[in-house]
Amino acid sequence: MFTRKIGIDLGTANTIVFVEGKGFVINEPTIVALSVPDNTVLAVGREAKEMVGRTPSDIVAYQPLREGVIADYYITKAMLKYFITKAVGSFNVFKPDIVISVPAGITQTERRAVVNAAKEAGAREAYIVREPMLAALGAGIPINSHSGNMIVNIGGGTTETAVVSLGGIVSWASLRVAGNKFDGAIMDYIKKKYSLSVGHQTAEAIKIQIGSALPTKDKRTMEVRGRDLITGLPKDIVVTSNEVAEAIHPYLLDIASEVQNVFNETPPELVADVMEKGLIISGGGAQIPHLADFLKRMLGVNAYVAEEPLFCVAKGAGLILTHLDVYKRTLLNKR
Repeated sequence: MFTRKIGIDLGTANTIVFVEGKGFVINEPTIVALSVPDNTVLAVGREAKEMVGRTPSDIVAYQPLREGVIADYYITKAMLKYFITKAVGSFNVFKPDIVISVPAGITQTERRAVVNAAKEAGAREAYIVREPMLAALGAGIPINSHSGNMIVNIGGGTTETAVVSLGGIVSWASLRVAGNKFDGAIMDYIKKKYSLSVGHQTAEAIKIQIGSALPTKDKRTMEVRGRDLITGLPKDIVVTSNEVAEAIHPYLLDIASEVQNVFNETPPELVADVMEKGLIISGGGAQIPHLADFLKRMLGVNAYVAEEPLFCVAKGAGLILTHLDVYKRTLLNKR
């Protein structure tokens, strides 16, 4: 009766926490800063992100999740503990029930790792739900309808594409190309074109501020500072939104190809439904301008960005929490 219910969108780039009755309480980077000599956690989330690329040799700041799955169990556990404690308060006597999002292609071993990490971090029960289902729920898609709906969730580590019908996933694909790969592509592009080395933080800022999926006439610009690879000295350059579109284009083609593969595996009746309604894009990557236009041009199907795309998965977790008993049998895999 007094058990708190928490929904966690455990993303490669960001972790968003939803608490029943309170709404979204945490939206922080999925980053942990460690002290190397004694292996202790110094900072988590936003505070740790500020350290990336700026730490001395005895402090390491990195992401404990790689492409949507746990890469370092103990650090993930420490991070979950931090987020759970922050969400429910350190003096809460009752352990919370937690719903956690995982990629659709997660293995049984990876699934068990998430459940165990959550329980050791302070959860009473941990329920695992596949990301496309939560994203579809959060985007307002009627998942129990007999009509087919397609969701494309572009996160930090993975792009999850799924066709949902009658409360289940009919066909899906999980591609390890998403926001982090976009950042890497921008870094490589600037290195090749301008012989300038920029960090991950700068590349992410470029993507967020002037990112674009298609070249446009009214291009936006941004001044970027980095290290000249020829002289080794600091240097300023101006990057345009069209250059960003050129840099991330190969990865956007990969995503379009993945969506096409899902269409190939989907029953014709459901493909007809998606053609009629269009596909929905969610996740942080959905915020890149003109992405819907790009997918429409490549696939010949209307594409729409969900409302508040970054929060779709966490919203879906919130909806499940509110009706936990209803969804327990159909969506949740308790291990």
